[in-house]
Amino acid sequence: MIVKENFEIKNLTTYKIGGNVKTAYFPETQSEFSELLREHPDAIVLGSCSNILFSSNGYDGEVILTTELKQFELRGTHVFAAAGVKGPLLSQKTAEAGLSGFEFMIGFPGSIGGDVCMNAGAHGQNISDNLVRACLFDKEAGEVVYKIKDEMGFSYRNSLLKAGRYVLLHAEFELKKGTPEEIKALIERNLEFRKTVQPSLAHPNAGSVFKNPENDSAGRLLDKAGVKSFDLPRAKVWENHANFIVNKGDATSEDILTLMVMMYNAVKKQYTIELKPEIIFLGDKTEKEEELWNILSH
Repeated sequence: MIVKENFEIKNLTTYKIGGNVKTAYFPETQSEFSELLREHPDAIVLGSCSNILFSSNGYDGEVILTTELKQFELRGTHVFAAAGVKGPLLSQKTAEAGLSGFEFMIGFPGSIGGDVCMNAGAHGQNISDNLVRACLFDKEAGEVVYKIKDEMGFSYRNSLLKAGRYVLLHAEFELKKGTPEEIKALIERNLEFRKTVQPSLAHPNAGSVFKNPENDSAGRLLDKAGVKSFDLPRAKVWENHANFIVNKGDATSEDILTLMVMMYNAVKKQYTIELKPEIIFLGDKTEKEEELWNILSH
């Protein structure tokens, strides 16, 4: 297993932000992953780091990264995937096999562990729609457990995994049969749509900044509140969609949080709606970052 000391986490985050982590582990098998979770229950577990803001201050602790857990298998209409498998890859492979249900995953760079944890979704599809069973590590009991879909506590951008007791090791899904041509056409439509409403990773970002409030769109509220003009020296709100922040080159986590609070305050002032962050903030926060994050997450 690869172990790296004083690892610069920003190289892995889609924001390209984050300081040094004391120790980073890269398990390659489920047994290595389980053993690490057993021995280091307080370690932060990360996948593609695609909806993460990691403190520029770093983290004086341990991080387990699932990037080497790439095993997946298709058996008929069933798909078995380890936590580190990338969503876009699985979307392509299932499409080639004439299986429908993962078309939505083509457009964002998450891995299965993170996608299940946050119940990722787009274009009317959610990852929970097709989940049959999840193999989890229970950090309290120190053992591997299985839970079926109904036991996973899925809701909008949420699941049982968010609380931190359970970590996904691998998941089983059941997809529907379709024609590769129709599935690929839907994938192409999804990709085209994403290009118009989301910056590419050539402009480092972490996807949607805020969750949609019930029966409304965070992007719409932010747009109407005029946040597209918010432009700091090292970070800005993306001009084509108000719910994205772009790292202009050498932004810090404090820059992103400052912009998030400005956006949050603009919507709160105009609509008395308090948006909730979709981005997860991790690492050793500075006093200023703690203050900013408390405004966003109270």
